[in-house]
Amino acid sequence: MSPSRTRPADAAWSPAAPGWRVHAETVAIGRGHQAWADASAVLEWAVKTRSGFAVRPPGRVREGADLDLVAAVGPFRVREPVRVVAVVETDARRGFAYATRPGHPVTGEEAFVVHRQDDGQVWLTLRSLTRPGSGLWRPVYPLLLIAQRVYRRRYRRALVSRP
Repeated sequence: MSPSRTRPADAAWSPAAPGWRVHAETVAIGRGHQAWADASAVLEWAVKTRSGFAVRPPGRVREGADLDLVAAVGPFRVREPVRVVAVVETDARRGFAYATRPGHPVTGEEAFVVHRQDDGQVWLTLRSLTRPGSGLWRPVYPLLLIAQRVYRRRYRRALVSRP
């Protein structure tokens, strides 16, 4: 398996990625033990399922697993084949990265990581490298970039701790 380019185990990320659209952001999602417990559901695909995706087959994130993420777009279903390329699970950092497989609308890698600080603040970090997919998806790449922004908003809310 090739190493992850979004490096979910690393606190800092400075990709050298000519030809790729790079995205990185970190947002606060809660504070305290319960917020951390809730955010740890990232390893059960919660960031995706709570954002409107189905994960097939369902289950815990596992490095090397090939899956299909399925997005509902109105009456249509868009299948996104992915492979989990990295998983991190420590006392202060949990998450994963997946790479796209043939048939995915875009080419690239995406990482979802939750981490906590000593003061109890819990954060979600999103990282991605994207470029146009191939085949029928290539001409609609500009529309897919808009869809990415919509889903990133959903990701930012998916693991927020609710009192």
